[in-house]
Amino acid sequence: MPDGAEGPGAVTLHDVAREAGVSVATASRALNGSARNVRTENASRVRAAAAKLNYRPHLSAQAIARGQTRTAALVVGDVADPYFSAIAAGVTEAAEAAGLIVTMAVAGRSPERELEIIRTLRGQRPRLIAVAGSRIDGAATRAALSGELEAYRSAGGRVVMISQRDLPFDTVTIDNAGGAYQLARALAAAGYRRFALFRAPVTVRTSRDRCAGFLAGLRELGLAVEDRFVVETEFTRAGGYEAARRLAERGLDGVEVVFAVTDVMAIGAMSAFRDAGLVPGRDIGVAGFDDIDSAVDVTPALTTVAVPLREVGLTAMRVALSDDPGPVSVQTSTTVLLRESTPLRPRTR
Repeated sequence: MPDGAEGPGAVTLHDVAREAGVSVATASRALNGSARNVRTENASRVRAAAAKLNYRPHLSAQAIARGQTRTAALVVGDVADPYFSAIAAGVTEAAEAAGLIVTMAVAGRSPERELEIIRTLRGQRPRLIAVAGSRIDGAATRAALSGELEAYRSAGGRVVMISQRDLPFDTVTIDNAGGAYQLARALAAAGYRRFALFRAPVTVRTSRDRCAGFLAGLRELGLAVEDRFVVETEFTRAGGYEAARRLAERGLDGVEVVFAVTDVMAIGAMSAFRDAGLVPGRDIGVAGFDDIDSAVDVTPALTTVAVPLREVGLTAMRVALSDDPGPVSVQTSTTVLLRESTPLRPRTR
């Protein structure tokens, strides 16, 4: 049970209980916010006694009694990726409004590291755990991760995934396939006919869903991406740079526009094209996905599929803090934004 500050003469929970005329257990429940019932008059007497005696609860012990602390844990894939920082901004805003402090851990896009983090967080007893990042198909840790999160939830915690609907927990998803589908059609309407595609390994669900949507959009219009112009690379800015470098080295061979499955990859690709003597938006169109802040800061401004990332974070917190027994699934819509990196092709002007 939570007790007062240590030291000679410190007021203890026993002193508060004696002053209020209740049991120590009742005083503990009244002060630590336990879900077990305490009569209103008893709770009022306990709080009044605590104030009179200037009782200061022992926070660590109080957390044990509650079964949780006043923190929200956010696990992200990559701290350097603005995609995750934008989501974190929404999570933090909602957490602060709920009186919670956010702690963040970085999994480095590693399923093994993600599992290790979740195991550690269980011992720290946060009020909720939000996990943001693409699911990885075939990950050997999937069953263990689900088990750890289920044990945490069974102990009173809340879990929300910001990812694909893969595990049996509340999930906020992004319409990755639908957004990429609409982007393909918009680029075709702007006159583009020859495409390259920069993607992550096929096990990365976010990348695979975006590729599938993009290719489906082209296919309905009788268009396609030749296999030799589908470049697998890392899910990072450096990966986008490397993919564009390789494409430029062997020659564009008529490619008019590149779709990179994230904005950070697309921005890396634009840098590589410039280093190769090509001008993005003139010699080669470039499009991304996410609409991170820097998408409008680069030159030319990047065509992209906008995801309301801050709202994604806010929504995840609302879901996690709700009383809905779940599991709840909420999908976030996307919007295509055509900018200077993909100007109209001459034949459509």
